[in-house]
Parts: sequence; structure tokens; C-alpha cells
Amino acid sequence: MARRGAGHHGPTPAREPAGPPGRPSGPHRDWPHVSPPIAGTSSHVGAAHPTGRPERPLDATDDGAPRPLPLVAVELMEGTGALLPARATAGAAGYDICAREAVTLAPGAFGKVGTGLKLAIPAGYEAQVRPRSGLAAKHGVTVLNAPGTIDSDYRGEVCVVLINHGREPFAIEPGMRIAQLIFAPVTTVGFRDVPALETSARGSGGFGSTGR
Repeated sequence: MARRGAGHHGPTPAREPAGPPGRPSGPHRDWPHVSPPIAGTSSHVGAAHPTGRPERPLDATDDGAPRPLPLVAVELMEGTGALLPARATAGAAGYDICAREAVTLAPGAFGKVGTGLKLAIPAGYEAQVRPRSGLAAKHGVTVLNAPGTIDSDYRGEVCVVLINHGREPFAIEPGMRIAQLIFAPVTTVGFRDVPALETSARGSGGFGSTGR
């Protein structure tokens, strides 16, 4: 009895050359090498996929090429002791910004606090000024107009409007982290004038219309 597959004399299919250690081979071999995660953090970038196929890094384009980071130009105002925005941890979404001046907020009071920063944000992006959870949880201090918006064409000093919801005066010192910046893409839309809107199941139901 002939063995199964015997008699095949065609050319042997070429095998995909193996890539260097730590880099996937095959159609995804051109993905950037992924370094081990920072100690004390977790990372799914480059982790093994249940099907055996490695996941595409989150900071890569569809073809696996590294995605360029938007660059924000920063001017540190002279004589203010301003500090560059910085993330506290590798996985932080927000960039902490610091006060450049001393301000004391009485209970229930609010005020504008300068940071000594001027930004040139790339077109198509905005910076959102958000509260720091530590100030809110420990002192009742938050950003009054949260989230504030810094437009890409604004060139003045970045200031933060803080309010003290606490029961004690709150002292802000130069160099204290007072807020965080979140950078996000901006969606622009067009408007079309119509004689009447299409109806919906909800209609004009507004505040509290869906219950408490």
C-alpha cells in the first residue's frame, strides 16, 4: 500500500524566514519591536493573541508603522518658574500642570490661577483642562468650568479657574499641581437649515424625562 502523500515530486513551498528573537515573523514581522513593560505596570502591547497572532501595537497604524505623536510647542513664560506639563505615571492620560503663583481660596471662593505656560496645539486638536482627583477628594478643590477648553489657535497663558468647595481656606503654592491637560482630536461639523426636525421616540423630553 502506498503511503499517503507518496509520489509528490513538486517543489517544496518556501518557508517564511524567522525574524529576530522577540519580533514576530510572517506578515507582521515589520511591526516595531516591543520592549518589556515597565516594572510595576501592565501592558497588552505585543501580547500573544488567543489565535496565536500577535496584537497590533496600539500606537501603530494599520500597516504596523509607528504612529507619529502630535507635537505641542510650549513657551515657559520668563520669570515665572513654570514647569512643563508631565504625566505622573506611564499609563496616565493627563499631563499635570502647576501653579506659578500663590493664591488662597476661601471656602466657596473661586479664582484664576496662572501656570506660566503658553501652548501651540496642532490644528485639529484641543486641550481639555480637567480637575485633579486628589485635590477634589481631599480638599474639595476642583476646576470650576471643567472641562475647560484650550483651542489650537490660543496663544495666551494657560490659566485654571479653581473653586474651593471645602470648609477650610485652601492655599495654592507655586509649583503645586492644580489640574491636568487631556489632548483630544476635534470633530468639526457643518450645519443645514431645515424647516422642521425629524421626529424621534424621545421627542422634546429633557431634564429628568427618563426618571430620577
